Amino acid sequence: MEEPNDKVLSRFEHYAEFMELQQEMLSVDLRSHPTSEERLRISLASQRLSIILAGYQEQPYLLDPFLETLVTPIVEKLKSHAVDAVSNQMGLGPKENIAQLSQLLLNYIKFRGYKTITRFFPHEISDLSVALDYIGVVEQDHHLNYLWPLHYAVLLWVSLICMIPFDLSQFDEDGHAGRTAAAIETAGRRNLVKSGLNRESAAVLLARFYVRKDTRARLSEFLHWSLSTIEEDKGIFEALGLMQTTYEVVKTCPQDTLKLHIPTIFQITRSVERNSVLMANTVVRKLRMKLLSRTALRLLPARARVKQPKGRVLSSDHGNDSQDDADDEHDVPEEIETSLQDIFQALEDRDTIVRWSAAKGVARVCERLSPEFTSQVVDTVMGLFSIHSLGVASLYDMPAVAESTWHGACLACAELTRRGLIGVEKLPDLVGWVSKALYFDIRKGAHSIGSSVRDAAAYILWSLARTYSTAQIQPFAGDLAARLVTISVYDREVHVRRAVSAAFQEFVGRTGVFPHGIDVLGKTDFFAIGVRKNAFLIAAPQVAEHMEYQPFLLDHLVTVTLRHWDPSMRELAAQSLRKICELDLVNLGRKYAYRARELLKMPDTNDIHGALLALTELAYAFSASPLSGELEEQRREIFSFLADVPFDVLSSPRHAMVTTAACHLIASSISLDQILLDTKHDMPRMEETDPSKKSQRQLPKGPVWRRIVDLGLKHRDSSVQKAAATALAVVSRLTDCVLLVDTLIRDFRSGSPSHQESLAHVLGELDYTAHHHGLPEVVRCLLESVDSGSSLRMANVEARRNCFSSMSNIMTTLAPVLHDHLNKAQVRAMYDSLISGLEDYTIDERGDVGSWIRIACIRGLAVFSLTLFSRSAFLPNFPDYLPSDKYHAAIAGTLKQGVERLDNVRQEAGEQFLRLLTSPLPSTPDAEQWCIRGQSLLQSLFLSEPIPVGWQDSLWLFPKAVRLLEIPEYRSHIFLGLLMSTGSKTHSTQLPVTNSLIAFVRSLPVSSPDGAAYDMVAFVEFAVDQAKSQLGLNSKVIPVLQLFNLLLEADALQNLAEDEAGIKALQTLLSVASRGVSKLKSVQRIQECMKVVVNLLSVPQLHDSCVPRLSDFLSHHFPTVRAATAEYLYLVLQSRDIGRDTDDCEEVLLETEWLTNNAEAATREIVQMLL
Repeated sequence: MEEPNDKVLSRFEHYAEFMELQQEMLSVDLRSHPTSEERLRISLASQRLSIILAGYQEQPYLLDPFLETLVTPIVEKLKSHAVDAVSNQMGLGPKENIAQLSQLLLNYIKFRGYKTITRFFPHEISDLSVALDYIGVVEQDHHLNYLWPLHYAVLLWVSLICMIPFDLSQFDEDGHAGRTAAAIETAGRRNLVKSGLNRESAAVLLARFYVRKDTRARLSEFLHWSLSTIEEDKGIFEALGLMQTTYEVVKTCPQDTLKLHIPTIFQITRSVERNSVLMANTVVRKLRMKLLSRTALRLLPARARVKQPKGRVLSSDHGNDSQDDADDEHDVPEEIETSLQDIFQALEDRDTIVRWSAAKGVARVCERLSPEFTSQVVDTVMGLFSIHSLGVASLYDMPAVAESTWHGACLACAELTRRGLIGVEKLPDLVGWVSKALYFDIRKGAHSIGSSVRDAAAYILWSLARTYSTAQIQPFAGDLAARLVTISVYDREVHVRRAVSAAFQEFVGRTGVFPHGIDVLGKTDFFAIGVRKNAFLIAAPQVAEHMEYQPFLLDHLVTVTLRHWDPSMRELAAQSLRKICELDLVNLGRKYAYRARELLKMPDTNDIHGALLALTELAYAFSASPLSGELEEQRREIFSFLADVPFDVLSSPRHAMVTTAACHLIASSISLDQILLDTKHDMPRMEETDPSKKSQRQLPKGPVWRRIVDLGLKHRDSSVQKAAATALAVVSRLTDCVLLVDTLIRDFRSGSPSHQESLAHVLGELDYTAHHHGLPEVVRCLLESVDSGSSLRMANVEARRNCFSSMSNIMTTLAPVLHDHLNKAQVRAMYDSLISGLEDYTIDERGDVGSWIRIACIRGLAVFSLTLFSRSAFLPNFPDYLPSDKYHAAIAGTLKQGVERLDNVRQEAGEQFLRLLTSPLPSTPDAEQWCIRGQSLLQSLFLSEPIPVGWQDSLWLFPKAVRLLEIPEYRSHIFLGLLMSTGSKTHSTQLPVTNSLIAFVRSLPVSSPDGAAYDMVAFVEFAVDQAKSQLGLNSKVIPVLQLFNLLLEADALQNLAEDEAGIKALQTLLSVASRGVSKLKSVQRIQECMKVVVNLLSVPQLHDSCVPRLSDFLSHHFPTVRAATAEYLYLVLQSRDIGRDTDDCEEVLLETEWLTNNAEAATREIVQMLL
């Protein structure tokens, strides 16, 4: 069954499964100790129940019809356990079972709230004594932290029973009057100091206890005790418990009783205020605010207010008319003004939950005040907006602390508006401040603050639509509609966009005064604006089709979003500006190009960057327009705006984004005429931000665009380099750059590493089809730069990688006219170079950086092969361009990379190989020469599955990859690749490849008489030959030895002992492993050789040859080798039968100190025992 989170839910679909799991938990006997199987079963059931409930957390009401059925059995089981524990005086019994049951009950309470769940608790009068006694039983094990859910639930149970109107004295024994009440009070007070949820349940219990008729006399003593405790500053948790209890009392206590204690309650709030330690705690400040506002509310008489008309009304009269004079003339207590002053201060608190409590408090109090007093409160709240607004040029210049003030003011206005407490005459001021709040965004370090203010402003407008009539909203409709739509598509935060969209929807549905409301709402609904890119590039242009919204959207882009601190926002703003301007490019394009130009002169580099992005998009729009001929002059004009960019900004390494954007602007707007303009007379000169510096530094010579491109090419940031290369690529389509290419090649060979990296990329980006650009020199330069035998080879890895990438780019560019620009020798030379690049395993402090080159070569080989195949019909003598043996060498190299240890290399090799496997053969005679060998096997392995799996998945790949060894033409390369994976230190790669090789070798026949099939002997001989041919290279020999040790330990080669050729192959392996051991310096290689010799002891035909060689390892001059040999030999003798009694030998191995130098005697003894 699907998990709840996988789809939108409309009902409790997991009811049957849930009931079954819960019944399984309830079936456990709480008095018996669970077995290990029961413990596991109950634990899994509990986890599954928690997962199901979590899936419905966003829609808890779906369980309401089932709550009674679900909760009642649990509480009845709990009550039964309580009765049993109290009556038998045996305590809780096994703690695990009752802990699981109480945890399930706690999950329900967290899911639906304690007020809902406690309704299903047993609440008969007789349950009180049981619950009280049960609390005592539970508290006996208070040191067991996992029992706190049980304690929490029992306290809630007692609090529910306390609500029953009966006299507690009837439970008292004779001569012990008040004992029951004292027991309840003591249990509650004892838990008020706890740090967890028990404190909250104790607060609820005590509040319900103190408001009872028969226990109200205790309230005074509790309040005075609370006051003294807070003044004595006994701790945070005590203060929290006391304040929460007092707050609950104020909420539910009868008026005639509460008014006697209000002075004490206010003393408590003032005492908390004086305590700086308590006031530093957010929850304390929140509870103090709730207590203040609730107490002030109880000081005022309830008033039957006239509700505001909801939705659309025909009359312009508002329901905020004054009440009867008799209702308005009551005196407002002095404490109200003091409380309101504290609430106003809390609206500026640094924490949201405090501001939110204060906002609700001020609105609730105002509901009971006269209209005149309410008007004064509204003025005070709205005055908070102006505290930080005086003396600043814009919202963006406000201090960071303004966020708290504005957010609190917005929340308070929203609550007041929702209750219809803001008079119609104040709506213009309210709308004015809200319009500013919608744009509240203050930069703070690497981020900004203000999203909470914008969200609260949307709440105000949502409340406004629900409370006021159409006639009252009409004067503000046009402005509000434009602002709401703009923020709903252009705000950075998704929750703000959706909140504003909800407010717009409320206006459309209830008032109908917004232009094209239904149509616009369909374009900016909850889902349409959920993704930022979709909101900018789809929803916004669709809304801009309505002229009522278009100017506002465009103005917001230019004045706000293009200047945003987030670069991604500026990029989306530029793209959105283009899409909207394309609706009327002739009129809008020029106008907003000039608006964007104004930002180029701003001191903030964010403004400059945004302007360059906008101008680039507009230039592209002019080029792509059907009216491009008419708009060409405007595109050239945009190019001239480059002169407005300060040179200091472009040349600074910190402003890489600006330089990148300038290069992209050149690529989008440059033309041939502008390239050919005389530098001195016609090209504008670049501004210097500080005129005094002109005499101190000589500016680079040349036209503006060339200076910018030069800066980009020399920049260290690769994104800037690529942008500069893109600009030169556009220039190369317009004019012959042969002189420029000669300069680039000279700089390439002598420049800095970052400059070499940049120029290597540029040489592949030029358009060689439009002009020749000295292509032979370019090819020669690229080949020399990657040739390992050339003195001109680049030492920089990134430069070599870009050289290989440039080769494939050149081939892609020249594909339609290949035979006119590249001769056969050049093509073959580049192809050979790409094949050689597959062997680049350069390693530095960053790791295997050679993988970057190998990936580039894999792509390049695929591009060359596919391009040449597709153009084969037009190439004279196609085999001279791509000989078949070279092609198969490329296939073998690609497959080798496809089975190596790095996931990203394997994935790239797999993707490119499958492209080659599925490509058609070249149109040339004897095309079968280029057919990939073993094609039927390859297709069955990699093309038979309906859903392809990536080659980076080692568990999927290697069981298939080992079968590639059956293809003789590619066997050596594939074997080397698998060897590298076998020696990988990455467990996710090493384990699948070794398991796959072991299974593959086991499946092979020992030998094949006619040699037609791949056999085990051939595998071993080939592997041994790989080691023999390169005995001087540890990097080649050690992986082979590791492979054989894996196979020998898994008994994958045991059948070789039955074949003469197999024995000969194993003898060769023994010879390789035991040759020159004393001369080896690599401890790893020595140990791998040792393991081979020890593992071959179990082969009867080789036993006598292996035993003498053990002395080379047991008496080696490296102590670690001696110890490792003794340990490994002992393990092999313990686990395998070598045909001899080894008990004495094992004893010697254990008793000898192999790390000392006195091991010769023990070595001789062991050799004699094993012979």
